[in-house]
Amino acid sequence: MKTFYLTDSGKVRDHNEDSVIILKNANNEYLLIVADGMGGHRAGEVASSIVVNHMGKRFSETNTVGSKLDAINWMKDNISEINKEILDHTKTHPEALGMGTTTVMALLTDEYLLFGNIGDSSGFVYKNGKLTKVTNDHTLVNLLVTAGDLTEEEAKYHPKRNVLMKALGSSEKAELDVFDVDRNVDGILLCSDGLTSMLTKEQIEKVLNDEELEIEEQVIKLIRKSNARGGTDNISVAYLSLESGEEE
Repeated sequence: MKTFYLTDSGKVRDHNEDSVIILKNANNEYLLIVADGMGGHRAGEVASSIVVNHMGKRFSETNTVGSKLDAINWMKDNISEINKEILDHTKTHPEALGMGTTTVMALLTDEYLLFGNIGDSSGFVYKNGKLTKVTNDHTLVNLLVTAGDLTEEEAKYHPKRNVLMKALGSSEKAELDVFDVDRNVDGILLCSDGLTSMLTKEQIEKVLNDEELEIEEQVIKLIRKSNARGGTDNISVAYLSLESGEEE
């Protein structure tokens, strides 16, 4: 098992509102998290760091997240606590009003693989050289695509493509979408939309398929390529590679 994560402010933004982490607990369970914050007065940085710090603390305190059902409840309960923490912060810091964050996470154990997301940060599985998106973006354009009112190509250039329908801190109730995925994969990739808005799935695959690159080099190359194409947003990537034979 190899892991690496990195975040970059990009070429346009003067500060980074993303937070990213990969953690391993005492039972060799892995938690990957990417959060993409939003809000003025650097409030987005606060919101995304609340996600990473809260989940990190809870995960490090846990020897095991238990059964699949236990893990789903654990993820959802913590997200509800984080949402309340963000809303409470805005009550005591009026300048942070409107702050929020997306989040995408993946939880890997010997028994199962779960993804969870709110917002438009993405979770993928990588297998046999192919990248498959697991999560669904909570965006206006994705709703329109699902309804058949927009094509995926039209959605890429739609003026409201960045409008979120769900985010942590946007309402009193936060519901995490959870996906139960076959854990027999070669890799897990999480990223903020700073990556997926600059690179296509095929362009990301090409980097991951380069066997001459170490995992650290692959992640760095993904960020460099995103910046080379404009780097209009903060870019965060968390990648876990399951080495051959790991699944036996």
